[in-house]
Amino acid sequence: MTAQKLSDDEINKLLSRMHGWRLANGRLHKSYECKDFNAAFGNMTRVALVAEAMNHHPEWSNVWNRVSFDLVTHSVKGISDLDFVLAEKIEEIFTMQTASRASSGT
Repeated sequence: MTAQKLSDDEINKLLSRMHGWRLANGRLHKSYECKDFNAAFGNMTRVALVAEAMNHHPEWSNVWNRVSFDLVTHSVKGISDLDFVLAEKIEEIFTMQTASRASSGT
C-alpha cells in the first residue's frame, strides 16, 4: 500500500465522520477506555495484526485500561489515507469490544 498525503480539507472532511477522533500535534488522535488491562491489551493485539498486515504502524500508549493512538505517516510527512484506514479498523476493534461488554452485561 502506498500512502497518499491528504490535504487539510480532505483531513477535515474525513475527520468529521470519525467519532471521537481529533487532530493533535499534526496527528490523528483518540483514546479508548476498556474494561481492564486484559481487554486493552487484547485490543492492542488485534490492532497490531491489522497494522502489520497494512505495514502501517501506530504510535500508541497503554496505561492499565486506557489505550491512546496517534496516527501519522512519516514517509509522507503528514496524515495520509492509510491513517484513516487504520483509524477505521481501530474503531471497529474497540467498538466491537465495547458492544460485546454491553450485550454481556459486564
